[in-house]
Amino acid sequence: MRTTVNLDPDVAAAVSDLRKRRSLGVSAALNELARRGLTPRPTPSQFRQRTAALGLRLDISNIAEALEVVEQAGHG
Repeated sequence: MRTTVNLDPDVAAAVSDLRKRRSLGVSAALNELARRGLTPRPTPSQFRQRTAALGLRLDISNIAEALEVVEQAGHG
């Protein structure tokens, strides 16, 4: 199909760059970029927080006291 399109400067630069790197014509470069845009992206996996029992319980309402407990546990 033949048609006339107006490319934004960033798209024209991407076409030009791809043409130079791969020795393609304008149509081939534009088709390749369009196909890349049509390819569905994989959905990211859901984040899951991992926890581990460390054997130490802290009340963190008093940070200075919590830091002291942690320091003593590390040196004990």
